[in-house]
Amino acid sequence: MDLCHVPAAREKGWYLALMAPNVKGPNYAWLDPSRLYCHPQALQDCLADLLQPFQGDAIDMVAGIDAMGFILGAAAAATLRKGFLAVRKAGHLCVQTEAQPYRDYSGQQKLMELRTDAISPGLRILLVDQWVETGGTMRAAIELVERLGGVVAGVAAICMENSEGGKWIQERYKCSHCVPPRLQPRFDQHR
Repeated sequence: MDLCHVPAAREKGWYLALMAPNVKGPNYAWLDPSRLYCHPQALQDCLADLLQPFQGDAIDMVAGIDAMGFILGAAAAATLRKGFLAVRKAGHLCVQTEAQPYRDYSGQQKLMELRTDAISPGLRILLVDQWVETGGTMRAAIELVERLGGVVAGVAAICMENSEGGKWIQERYKCSHCVPPRLQPRFDQHR
């Protein structure tokens, strides 16, 4: 798809066709949404679709998850005119942090960190990541926000798979993603 072409009919998720499949093997995510970010209308429409369910909701800050969640999260924060908080993989913050272990989509055990001075009790945080596959990374971010006294106002990602972890998140938090229901089975089965 041409990175400048804008289709005449832009239904929700039209931009998903811009994503590229994994060609590097099993240690990488199965789809790469980063090409979607290169297309100005696709990025705008993706953000509009992600944020639409939260219109009128109280959101004090947007937090993006390391690393690709930084792109969508910062764009969402700018759109909402809110501050942006980076949820980092361990070892990247030089300030006081709170840490949470998690297992990522590839099954690797990792550690997520959040600065302790950014969240005050009751602060309503919209958590944003590029993808929720197994839910481990997002759940670690949720646990950090809540441990520091924040309230998870919602969870947004381009895709939220119907994995056990994805379902756990969707049952407990207001969620938004860009995959139309008719396409969800293809995303859940990685085809």
